[in-house]
Amino acid sequence: MKKIEDPFVIENYYNELNMQDIFINDMKKHMKLLKFDKYEYLSREEEDLEYLLFFVQGKAKVFKTLPNGRNLLLAFYNPIRVIGDIEIVKNQSATGTIQALSTCYCLAIPMKKARLELTNDRKFLKFTCESLAEKLAAVSMNSSINLLYPLENRLSSYINEFLTNDENSNIYIDFDENLVNIAELLGSSYRHLLRTLNVLCKKGVLEKKEGRYKVINKILLKELAGDLYQDAKFM
Repeated sequence: MKKIEDPFVIENYYNELNMQDIFINDMKKHMKLLKFDKYEYLSREEEDLEYLLFFVQGKAKVFKTLPNGRNLLLAFYNPIRVIGDIEIVKNQSATGTIQALSTCYCLAIPMKKARLELTNDRKFLKFTCESLAEKLAAVSMNSSINLLYPLENRLSSYINEFLTNDENSNIYIDFDENLVNIAELLGSSYRHLLRTLNVLCKKGVLEKKEGRYKVINKILLKELAGDLYQDAKFM
């Protein structure tokens, strides 16, 4: 994580996202801009959050560790999201793990300052209620997806999050984890994951070369992915 001390950039984000609408007082002076590199953690389950974060640029995945030690994918985060709304209300440690899938930027308010300034801010509390309601709906939907959608669709959605917007380019998937961990995230077995990767190869979505997978048909991949694991925006 890198702190960027640039009031001009902070003000631009603040104004562009209409953040003045969610606070009674101007919170811009308390904010920092944080940069997270690809694969870096924005938060870790059961660790205290140093900042209340407003996710303004990048992609990240959210997952939770189950009592049996396995990880389960809950959602992908795209701007705009708030991180720490549950923690600020309940005064507890992080309830899930968030990992960057690309370079990410967050506006950050120190958690101690946020609790001091915002827990009696009626505009922020209203915003927090709306944010938590959207998260509850999204997590409920994504939990249903893990139970009811075929692995082919869930895996396609996972792969799709690594792609650029250029429909004409081919790309090798650089998974940030081994396939055993990916199987756990998607609620699958390792063998089932391998079979599904082979199915995507046979359908012409992927091509395997030298142990790596290359996306050769982005359009079909996006059709299979649909809107699975997408999280609601907070504004």
